[in-house]
Amino acid sequence: MADQYAGTDLGEQPPAPPALPVLRWAEPPEGPVVVLLDQTRLPAEEVETVCTDVPALVRAIQTLAVRGAPLLGITGAYGVALAAARGFDVDAAATQLAEARPTAVNLAHGVRRALDAHRAATDKGATPEEAATAALTEARRLHTEDAEASATMATAGLALLDELLPGGSHRVLTHCNTGALVSGGEGTAFAVALAAHRAGRLRRLWVDETRPLMQGARLTAYEAARNGLPYTLLTDNAAGSLFAAGEVDAVLVGADRVTADGSVANKIGTYPLAVLAKYHHVPFIVVAPATTIDPRTPDGAATEIEHRPGSEVTQFTAPTPGAPAGTGTAGGTLLAPLGTQAYNPAFDVTPPELVTALVTEAGVVSPVTRGGIEELCARSRQVTIS
Repeated sequence: MADQYAGTDLGEQPPAPPALPVLRWAEPPEGPVVVLLDQTRLPAEEVETVCTDVPALVRAIQTLAVRGAPLLGITGAYGVALAAARGFDVDAAATQLAEARPTAVNLAHGVRRALDAHRAATDKGATPEEAATAALTEARRLHTEDAEASATMATAGLALLDELLPGGSHRVLTHCNTGALVSGGEGTAFAVALAAHRAGRLRRLWVDETRPLMQGARLTAYEAARNGLPYTLLTDNAAGSLFAAGEVDAVLVGADRVTADGSVANKIGTYPLAVLAKYHHVPFIVVAPATTIDPRTPDGAATEIEHRPGSEVTQFTAPTPGAPAGTGTAGGTLLAPLGTQAYNPAFDVTPPELVTALVTEAGVVSPVTRGGIEELCARSRQVTIS
């Protein structure tokens, strides 16, 4: 089948766009703040949200103004630093942040790193200002490490794609959003597709819309267009027809938690893609930093799955210019009768036997097994077996 679908095809490629200001620390005269690109407003507007305290940051996390496992870890670390710099209760702030979204293990990891740095400085007799600086330094270190991990994963993921699919011209399907909007760098799974594009080896990026909040349609398509990738958007339930037509060479997804046995919790809709890929003999590749691995969760069944409001399913809300920051909408359109109950898990779990490979900055695991995960954790300087 020829590439006849509506999307974006480019001949001569333009220079790379400037980096998205997804998250930054700022120190205006009135005091330090964490500034976020409000992802609920994309693609309609690029608007920043300024968080002056931890409750504001928690609201931003829960409303998905900031989202994506790696970026949530960075946000959590900056949140601890913000509490310390503004003289709030750091331990209480850390607890609020870590519990804001339960499935993405990176959030608690980032909070813990900044909190440990703050406590270590305090235990050594540091002043509150010095302890706050220690927390901020650790948050910035995590931010830098994630950017470096992103670049390493992009290189490793492209090498794996080329090994599994010799000849280039890859047609890759992705789900949810895994680019610069979720990372200190250029992302996880999307960064691999971007590397393939820059190398002239990406024929097509298939973008699942990712219901019910449309992160694929709103965010991945936005990033693909911004970077000039050849992409096509599809409804989630159209993926099966693409596989059946032989139009998918590989699936690239991210992860919010990888358990000790290699089970992968990711945005709802990932598991059906893994089943389709297995049936059609298509590689299913998970790309995630080592901070996403949680050896303390033994298997997929032990993963706490966040359930979100039913209104996200029963109503449609689109980004609206001029809406209050942090909401992204000016009200919703009913899709179901009032009072309709909705089942709305934010994530599902893919068992390791459906995963062809797990790509991290610490190495590639394939096949994905408990032993392989243990070896990877032992190699990683960011994850330790507890």
